[in-house]
Amino acid sequence: MTASPVVAILPAPQLSSNNFNRFFIAPYRASSIIGLNSSKRPPAEFFGQNSFSKTREHHKISPAKVYARRAEEQRVIEEEAPQMLETFPSFEITPGLAHPLGVSEIESGINFAIFSQHASAVTLCVILPKSDGMIELALDPQKNRTVNIWHICIKELPRGDVLYGYRIDGPQSWHEGHRFDNSIVLIDPYAKLIEGRRAFGDVSNKICRFFGTYDFNTLPFDWGESYKLPNIPEKDLVIYEMNVRAFTADESSGLDPDQRGSYLGVIEKIPHLLELGVNAVELMPVFEFDELEFQRRPNPRDHMINTWGYSTINFFAPMSRYASCAGGPVSASREFKQMVKALHDAGIEVILDVVYNHTNEADDKNPYTTSFRGIDNKVYYMVDLNNNGQLLNFSGCGNTFNCNHPVVMELILESLRHWVAEYHVDGFRFDLASVLCRGTDGTPINAPPLVKAIAKDSVLSRCKIIAEPWDCGGLYLVGKFPNWDRWAEWNGKYRDDIRRFIKGDAGMKGNFATRVAGSADLYRVNKRKPYHSVNFVIAHDGFTLYDLVSYNSKHNDANGEGGNDGCNDNFSWNCGIEGETSDAYIFALRSRQMKNFHLALMISQGTPMMLMGDEYGHTRRGNNNSYGHDTAINNFQWGQLEAKKNDHFRFFSKMIKFRQSHSVFKKENFLDKNEITWLEDNWYNEESRFLAFTLHDGNGGDIYLAFNAHHFFVKAAIPSPPQNRRWHRVVDTNLKSPGDFVTEGIAGISGTYNVAPYSAILLEAKQ
Repeated sequence: MTASPVVAILPAPQLSSNNFNRFFIAPYRASSIIGLNSSKRPPAEFFGQNSFSKTREHHKISPAKVYARRAEEQRVIEEEAPQMLETFPSFEITPGLAHPLGVSEIESGINFAIFSQHASAVTLCVILPKSDGMIELALDPQKNRTVNIWHICIKELPRGDVLYGYRIDGPQSWHEGHRFDNSIVLIDPYAKLIEGRRAFGDVSNKICRFFGTYDFNTLPFDWGESYKLPNIPEKDLVIYEMNVRAFTADESSGLDPDQRGSYLGVIEKIPHLLELGVNAVELMPVFEFDELEFQRRPNPRDHMINTWGYSTINFFAPMSRYASCAGGPVSASREFKQMVKALHDAGIEVILDVVYNHTNEADDKNPYTTSFRGIDNKVYYMVDLNNNGQLLNFSGCGNTFNCNHPVVMELILESLRHWVAEYHVDGFRFDLASVLCRGTDGTPINAPPLVKAIAKDSVLSRCKIIAEPWDCGGLYLVGKFPNWDRWAEWNGKYRDDIRRFIKGDAGMKGNFATRVAGSADLYRVNKRKPYHSVNFVIAHDGFTLYDLVSYNSKHNDANGEGGNDGCNDNFSWNCGIEGETSDAYIFALRSRQMKNFHLALMISQGTPMMLMGDEYGHTRRGNNNSYGHDTAINNFQWGQLEAKKNDHFRFFSKMIKFRQSHSVFKKENFLDKNEITWLEDNWYNEESRFLAFTLHDGNGGDIYLAFNAHHFFVKAAIPSPPQNRRWHRVVDTNLKSPGDFVTEGIAGISGTYNVAPYSAILLEAKQ
């Protein structure tokens, strides 16, 4: 089918505008438009981002009133339609192909395909490069629909710099789970690039619209002839959780302002990662998100900027505002690849923190409709049809992605494959992964199809896959996450037990021993390995390491939620004074405790993960939920790092490298009786806060460890070293730097050793 559409060209909707200027093309013919300066335009609420969604709050405005407003809107549009139409250059248009979904370049042109099972009408909206208007092509359901996929092909469309989206209409039955609103231009779920505001946190453009875009002009990225994937065995990983923007956004990074907070900024700081000794970065969300979503309407959080990014707009597009020089989506895609290549060349793997449990579209009270909600809410989200079609909320963010619906499942799999094939990432950490274990009605299922498909997928077979094995609906699956012997887990029990023992809680010695030995109680099942336990004391969510030893309670007033947000069970200890202090004793005790935590993490069987900034003692001033602060609260402070290079950082770096060079900490299988000796006959004493043990490497290079969480010295009996060896003290966290860590060891340790209060030692058997 071919046609020469005749359209009236109106100024294209500005990305920052809250009101789209609209015009329509029926199937290959002209329709009416609305004048820009009309005094009879419909009220502004008819055109806002959430106009129809807001009025559909059934408990506030009845459906009858909503439909009356729609009728008034259409009447004004028709009355104000100009009498004269300009002609637009003709397109050759064909029905196109149903696959692949998204935008693709085929022989006959640029193909668009989108899934919507329940839609009654789909309109493709296109803005051409340097155009003054938006073209709207209404798809004919008889010619442009194959089962539930709507599609169209346009032959002479440019191969890049085109913005596009969809208007979609359908049933207005809220109680059946539908949320259609054809006043909103929606983002294609399969869009590979997203165009929006260019500068991160640009409050002058806070009501920015987001569009899909594509790029078939750029040559494939050159990964280089000598390029290769690191392919680091899981048992050898040391993971560094970090935020791309926060890593270099601060002026102290020393980078050019146009490069701060960007993918290229990460490249500039790879030497720091190498000096620290980590070999994998876990990037907090890098899928496109709207950092100014809290500022779209007056609310207690409208001063906040979402810097963590757990509010996904699209699952395929890299965050465009992490491009340098406000370069936009094409630059972001290229620079993301440059970052991955540079990290890989340095021997560092890239793991993405991915959020498939919910999206940015929020709840029914204050929806932020940008894509899935308006395309087919009943398919993409879990809804409670027994409760007036309300959204189910197992994510704590207002909606829950319907992950095990076949269509949604395939979307997620295609997204993951895209990041592996196109961007060469090495693995994924799945936020609130227990949501992935729920059926379409929210009921937990034992063998979730999506979780199995990820484990069995051939493209994902080389990837590390890590679950955060809980959700906000109470589905806690630590040690029980369906795994097919592939999935690793964030071990929340490790975090809690290590924190409680080190700070001196009673009755925790046995738990502490179990955790440092690899959590066999949780993971010694089927073919699971110690490295399937991702051990962490600190993560982005909660206190930093410094705050863990400086605050007894959270201090979240700056978040605007009355201190009601953030976890209350932190198992923290301020060492005697809440917050900042100049007390030398408290300062030394806190320093000791931070080193104790880091030592425990690095000698534990399993996969260690630390948080960006803990290597110098970053503080958020007691805020344990700092998701909304684009300030020094979250941003890496490079000046503080320099100040701690010869003390705190030195210890952290040397301890990581010591782990890397000693296989005794990185066992492929769980420890047996020949590999560890517990020097303990006091297991059942609830008041005992001292633990000592020896790890045997089979070649005489044994490691002795002792942790003292008492407030008094403990005289520890040191066992005899292996034959022809002597004990050398490598670590004593009670000593000042550089005595706290001596790589070659201090010889002459025998008989007994006085282990100081709240300290730990590590001895190595050497010739």
